Amino acid sequence: MKFEADGLILTLTEDLRSLASMKCGSRELLADTQKPLFAYRLRTKDAETIYATAAEAASADAVTCEGTTTITYRFTAPDAVVRVRMTVSDGLSMGISLENHTEHAVEWIDFPSVTYKGALKESGGDAAVLWPFNEGALIEDSACKRSLVDPEYPSLGSYPMFPNMLFTQFTAYLFGGEGIYMGCHDPHYAPKGIDFANTDDTTEFRTRLFMGGEFGASVGTDYDIVWKHFDGDWYDAAAIYRSVFETLLQPDLPPVSARDDLPAWYKDGMPLVLTYPVRGIHDMDKMDPNKLFPYANVLPYAEEFETRTDSQIMILLMHWEGTAPWAPPYVWPPYGGEEMFSEFRDTLHARGSLLGVYCSGLGYTEQSNLIESYNCAEKIKEGHLDRGMCLAPDQSLPHSKICTGQRSGYDLCPASELGKSILDEAYAPLLASGIDYSQVMDQNHGGTMYFCYAKDHGHPPVPGVWMTEASSELLRGWKDACPDTLLGCESAAAEPHIRTLSLSDNRYELCYEIGRPVPLYAFLFHKYLHNFMGNQVCCPFDLFDTTGVNCRIAYSFLAGDMITLVLNDDGDIMGRWGMRDFSRKPDREAIIDFCSALHIWHKAYPELFRDAEMAKPAAYACGAYPLPLENGRHLTDPAVYSTAWKLNEKTVQIFVNYTEKDETVTVSLPDWVKSVLRLTPEESAVHEGSFSFTIPARSAGVIEY
Repeated sequence: MKFEADGLILTLTEDLRSLASMKCGSRELLADTQKPLFAYRLRTKDAETIYATAAEAASADAVTCEGTTTITYRFTAPDAVVRVRMTVSDGLSMGISLENHTEHAVEWIDFPSVTYKGALKESGGDAAVLWPFNEGALIEDSACKRSLVDPEYPSLGSYPMFPNMLFTQFTAYLFGGEGIYMGCHDPHYAPKGIDFANTDDTTEFRTRLFMGGEFGASVGTDYDIVWKHFDGDWYDAAAIYRSVFETLLQPDLPPVSARDDLPAWYKDGMPLVLTYPVRGIHDMDKMDPNKLFPYANVLPYAEEFETRTDSQIMILLMHWEGTAPWAPPYVWPPYGGEEMFSEFRDTLHARGSLLGVYCSGLGYTEQSNLIESYNCAEKIKEGHLDRGMCLAPDQSLPHSKICTGQRSGYDLCPASELGKSILDEAYAPLLASGIDYSQVMDQNHGGTMYFCYAKDHGHPPVPGVWMTEASSELLRGWKDACPDTLLGCESAAAEPHIRTLSLSDNRYELCYEIGRPVPLYAFLFHKYLHNFMGNQVCCPFDLFDTTGVNCRIAYSFLAGDMITLVLNDDGDIMGRWGMRDFSRKPDREAIIDFCSALHIWHKAYPELFRDAEMAKPAAYACGAYPLPLENGRHLTDPAVYSTAWKLNEKTVQIFVNYTEKDETVTVSLPDWVKSVLRLTPEESAVHEGSFSFTIPARSAGVIEY
């Protein structure tokens, strides 16, 4: 059976059990060995699993009616009927349903499964993978991602899950200047495992749909899963999904400038974020107060950074909780007491600065590993609070796998009445405190809860869309309770939470662990929200390398994120949060001067950083720089980074040289394009077509065309 859709020719095997061929022009894309077209898993009431694939169906037959082909697969053990629909319309649109004749719950369906042939670029081929991991990863090395991950409970934040650390629900396979876009156009944002794995010469993609079915219930997709051929690179793949997002998924989402629920400082400025602890110097430290406690001790540094960079300052506190650091959900009162904290907040506000805090999301701490006296075991027992916590499939209550160095505890389930009430009550005083920002969903990457299989919480007994709905309801309630306080999460807000999590910790540098970062998140969503550079924990860079810090600052600046500096208690700039060795430090003066040089462009193009839409940049050439990575990978990046933005009727392309020497840049533009070069906001030079210019060390420039 063959389907032809805009340059993509897809053929199923004669028995309809798997893919047989996928061609773009004369190029065959599929590997010789393919997995069955779909697989599914049922979960019994006794927590056992039953697994089946298309290959095991007793029969399979296809019917085409009015342009839609429905393939019916009948199973005898387990007793079920699976129907796959395929329609050619602006690509190949697919869907799947499972008619359940058992008493079991449908836990997930893997659909569709595909394995492409060919090595990735850095391994001798011409292919690459675009993956929505931690704000966007481009994988070109076949050795970087060798296995698929099976998400389970207890959950990990690093699982390849949407809407969690994977912020959106599409991916793409790129090859030779074209590619295959693979997207789920699900307006309900049900959880999905979107994963891939490489061998030396193949790439397997798996989309795992968590169905959330009740015991005995039938399930199915009421949205399109779309495969579409396109010409171009990752920008062109992302443009397909951006159009779907704006026309189908959230067409009524206003841009930043049109939202009346965002403060003026967020809409009109780009604060410089200063983050540090007030107890200890790293996460596993003895939690005695450091030199930045009392809180007011940071004010001289805040004033210095404000003056030297001409930036508004946001102080973002760590280890500020009066209970124990990273010990959710009872973070209040603040360390040192409410009076001291409130006085500090008011002092910052009086001088035009902002106050934010890190938190720890939906965890419940039984025992702090940092403050021995902080223990909630009796509180859990007396209040039967375990009834509001996430359970494993066998209804046991395992300890959470999140931040186990800092605490021992559990995950709360906001879909249960008790779990939600615990969270609402615990965070209420924080939300009423008058601070400007709380990263309240730190450790809940993207802003969504972790798995729960409880049978008595009022939600289905397996993961599903109810998780997204429960998380969204919780966040809407918190946002209503603190309209003047912005909320955020670790990584960046997953797509369903863009309205409520307006400022989050964008740790793009984690993408170097599997490939290279690309500003996919900003390309899709910068128009609707901002992020900040984050505390860069787990950053794989050489932590003492000044250019490595400036490299990260440059990348985040060009993605439209607020620059973040991590301080120690002497006011020095650290390579990331969690450093323990202060015998060597990055060059403080050079970093401050670089931040100042970049902030000039914040002021020159405020509308760009407010809610401009990222565009595909003009091609350019420059020198290379060896990245100072710690993980053994030897990579080079352009010595000058660049992104482009639509601004009224023109494109503004920014170039940042983060290195210690001047760099020559050659921009490729058609002969008929007239552009204006600015190396400072005040100077300009007109060029036609392609041209070269020199950008000084640790500075930025702009072309408008």
